[in-house]
Formats: sequence, structure tokens, C-alpha cells
Amino acid sequence: MEKRIYHTQCERETEQVAQQLAPHLKGGDVLAFLGPMGMGKTAFVRGLAKGLCVKGEVMSPTFAIVNVYEGTPNLCHFDMYRVSTFDELYSTGFFDYMNPENILAIEWSENILGALPKETIFVKIDPGEGENERVITIGEEAPD
Repeated sequence: MEKRIYHTQCERETEQVAQQLAPHLKGGDVLAFLGPMGMGKTAFVRGLAKGLCVKGEVMSPTFAIVNVYEGTPNLCHFDMYRVSTFDELYSTGFFDYMNPENILAIEWSENILGALPKETIFVKIDPGEGENERVITIGEEAPD
């Protein structure tokens, strides 16, 4: 995927960027989110869910580790904040979700970079100049 950069001014605009990306995704795709807490990663996943027409209210899977929203394909929303070892990652069932029936959206992917497939699409969300502005960079290039 060619690198794209978006500037959003509010949560709704962040959701809209994701909703526009959703039709270009297919089962088996992995999206790895990077960025500090409170940048809108869950809002981005809400937009993906709308664009994919999946069922369920999108909420952060902080304590559940993964929330699965049913559709064709399913959207599997992971939060890897508390995952720090390969054994912990394995115990989440993460690798079982990597198949053509699912699109994976992974918050705190920094914690599992070594386990991500080569074709991972990275979504980096950074603060912009204004209080609510976000700079969203989407592409297949691993972070530095």
C-alpha cells in the first residue's frame, strides 16, 4: 500500500479516514497501530467497522485483549498494551486469528513488532499542531 498522510481535526474525521480505507482491505490483512495513548486508535477502528459493515459496538479491548466484530470478513480488534513476551502473545490466541476470514486491527503493536507479518499495514497516529488535530500516516513501512 502506498504511503498516505491525512490530517484530521476531530474524532469523526479520524473515523471517516478509516471508513474510506475499509473497502480497500481484504481478509488476511493486518493493520498495526502506532502512537501514544489518546490519539484515536479506537476511533480509527470504529471507522473501519463502519466501512466493513461489521456488527457490534466498537470498544477498546484493553481488558479482553481481543474483540471480534462479525462480518465478511470479521474485524478482530486487539490491544497488546499488556503483552510483552512471545508466550503472552501466543496465549492470547493471536496466531489463530491470522487467516483469510479476518482483518486484524492491533493497538499497541509496538509490543509485538517481531510477530507481525511482512505485509502488515502500519497506521501511525500522531498529535498535530492543534489540540484535536491528528496526523495519520498509513503505509506498509515498518516504523524506525
